[in-house]
Amino acid sequence: MEEREHVLLAACHFPNQDDEHFHSSLDELRALTETAGGEVMKVVTQKRPRAHPALYMGEGKVHEMLEEVEARDIELVIFNGELSPSQMRNLSNELGGIRVIDRTQLILDIFAGRAETKEGKLQVELAQLQYLLPRLSGQGAFLSRQGGGIGTRGPGETKLESDRRHIQRRITDIKRRFETVVSQRDQYRKRRKENNVFQIAVVGYTNAGKSTLFNHLTNSKSLQEDQLFATLDPLTRQIQLPSGFEALLSDTVGFIQDLPTTLVAAFRSTLEEVTEADFILHMVDASHPDHVQHEKTVQKLLGDLEADHVPQLTVYNKKDLLSAEFMPLNIPSITISALDPIDYKRLFEKIETVLKEGWEPYDVSVPAYEAQLLHRLERHTIRTLQEFNEEDETFRVEGYIKHDHPLAHQLKK
Repeated sequence: MEEREHVLLAACHFPNQDDEHFHSSLDELRALTETAGGEVMKVVTQKRPRAHPALYMGEGKVHEMLEEVEARDIELVIFNGELSPSQMRNLSNELGGIRVIDRTQLILDIFAGRAETKEGKLQVELAQLQYLLPRLSGQGAFLSRQGGGIGTRGPGETKLESDRRHIQRRITDIKRRFETVVSQRDQYRKRRKENNVFQIAVVGYTNAGKSTLFNHLTNSKSLQEDQLFATLDPLTRQIQLPSGFEALLSDTVGFIQDLPTTLVAAFRSTLEEVTEADFILHMVDASHPDHVQHEKTVQKLLGDLEADHVPQLTVYNKKDLLSAEFMPLNIPSITISALDPIDYKRLFEKIETVLKEGWEPYDVSVPAYEAQLLHRLERHTIRTLQEFNEEDETFRVEGYIKHDHPLAHQLKK
């Protein structure tokens, strides 16, 4: 078994954070660390009015951390906030030269290990380079001071300048390659729109059970693990609801509190699956003690993506792990276990019920020879009745249709 890296976690509790959010964020940092392959040996926290400009934490607390580093054979210190380049450097010096990273770097590291597709890998590399670039500044001055200026200043800063130029070139190259991938994705989306394909996006906090649900609904095999960010690359598969209505279902990357802005920007094209959706399934781990905060985080990110107007059904998952009576925060909602096949039938029926509430009802007679129209009604609408009248050889069809579907205009005629 691979030996896990010994890690110390450090966090400042600032006045703008309530206790619940602070502790849940810290629990999440622990989970992120374990996902990345680390073993948390110690957690150090401090209440402060603001971050220490040079060390993020107070000098006394940093000295206490040094004692823990030496006593517990710590190999890495991870801070829950975002550190400036100088804070990172100062902390590493104060802690005996040990590696110091922040929450953003940790998430980037996990994403780098999880990206499977060309697009996913490009997105992660772009985010990493954009994070690294401003952190090169200041290191030149640091190198020249360390070497007293003579013999180090030139080579040190020359090396950094060439690093900076190399990173800039690589960022430009990735953005250019990325434009091609994004344009392909846009064309694909455009084609789906032109074909009036109904799109459902599965969103939710990381580890809420999205991939398990996706796999069961589509009989596919996206990565399904009890880990944060198990799915990084979006998958899209076709599904059919009980009425015969066909839709595309997309799995998306998990959301998280304080998701670094570099990542939100880098994963914009992936997250646009959500903005282009006609309907959102918001998965929530109902058994998680902090599920309310998770729901709020997802809703905030949907707002940031300008997708908060899309019709939504909240799916409270893991009901088999609930001990007390559960009260949903959002409506419409359904409580399920993603491991129970009966609940999938209930979920499909609930999706149809919610869709019908926002769609237009229709009642038409279709001649038997209009087989193509009958087929289109089956695939593009939610039929509630279809019966054959032998006298005039017509089918009476009742159901619901999305108001802006081209077929809706045809049915009105």
